Amino acid sequence: MSAVDTEAFLRDLYELRAIGTFKSGVHRPTYSREDMEARRWLMAKLTECGLEASIDGIGNVYGRHPGPGPHLLVGSHIESQNEAGWLDGALGVVAGIALARAGLPVDVCAFADEEGHFSLSLPGSRSMIGDLTEEAIDGARNRTDGTPLREALRAAGLEGLPRRQLEIGRYKGYYEMHIEQGTQLEEAALRLGVVTGIVAIWQWRIVVEGQQDHAGGTTMAERRDAGLSAVRLLAAIDAEFPRLVGERTTWTTGRFRLEPDAPNIIPGRAEILFQFRDVSVAVLERLEAGLRSLVQEANRRERCRITLSSVSKAVPALCDPAMMQALCAAAEALAPGAWQTMPSGAGHDAQVIARTMPASMLFVPSIGGISHHWTEDTKDEDLALGIQVLHGAAGRFLAG
Repeated sequence: MSAVDTEAFLRDLYELRAIGTFKSGVHRPTYSREDMEARRWLMAKLTECGLEASIDGIGNVYGRHPGPGPHLLVGSHIESQNEAGWLDGALGVVAGIALARAGLPVDVCAFADEEGHFSLSLPGSRSMIGDLTEEAIDGARNRTDGTPLREALRAAGLEGLPRRQLEIGRYKGYYEMHIEQGTQLEEAALRLGVVTGIVAIWQWRIVVEGQQDHAGGTTMAERRDAGLSAVRLLAAIDAEFPRLVGERTTWTTGRFRLEPDAPNIIPGRAEILFQFRDVSVAVLERLEAGLRSLVQEANRRERCRITLSSVSKAVPALCDPAMMQALCAAAEALAPGAWQTMPSGAGHDAQVIARTMPASMLFVPSIGGISHHWTEDTKDEDLALGIQVLHGAAGRFLAG
């Protein structure tokens, strides 16, 4: 096993950053011209490293090591959120290139649309493990402009290509390197985070049905204001949830829409997309029970009818102890005392791959905790340390 070439690793990251540049970040939404240019760039890089490169019918780019195993799978994604950061996802894929260049027996994968531009949860990695149906692809639409996924695949030149599935028995495990997307490491003056588990996201739709009416002619006593009922419910959730949570639980109102959304009309309908996240199923179930109880109480109190429906329930993924131990040992060898174990508050392709093989993640700090924004950044020295630790851990884990 050769030493990892940190200069080539950083050079690759900056080359990829130049594709779809937006201010100091990138704009590479899935299947856009810039995204497909990045996928072609990646296939060329994988070929240079001696891997057999291909792209499949959902856009996954895969580099297969031609030699004997045991093999590791290493990857993440390379599309971006709109007008967002240059490292989110790209770091994990370029890390795979670096490990392959160093002679490790790794396959590298850039999973398509981890960022959910087509409103499917982690479709690329799910396709790779056989958990994405043709019906789901048929129904998917771009969340920004409504373009059908089938149409986007056709325009990107991917229509008709087979969708690859992983050879599950081929791999000893999966490693993913990622920016933290938070402030824990920076605030603790640490340089590395060994991830213990990846949160599950449970998403809900809350619909409040009231009565649309005139904003001036309808007295306050007569009103069935869906907007006010929705706001009171959200306030009740925010007051109750702190009594139900775990150490790192989060909850978010990601969408709040009123109909007809006009200043002179009492809203007759409100629709809310609400989510909570945790690594513990017991905590998630406790939050669900609390949410259902609060909706039930609101229906007794309010003059509007409130309904709650589940949109999606992911499964938390705990990282593999042996893979974590290899990361911890490598981190302590290269950066003694400058690392910690920590959960991931964001979802990643690793949680899908963990359903089929051991998986683990390594975090490097995000400056200011910023991600999903064009100012997202990490110091070069932290990126270089991260790839050195990942390289060391991969070698340790493969050696058993």
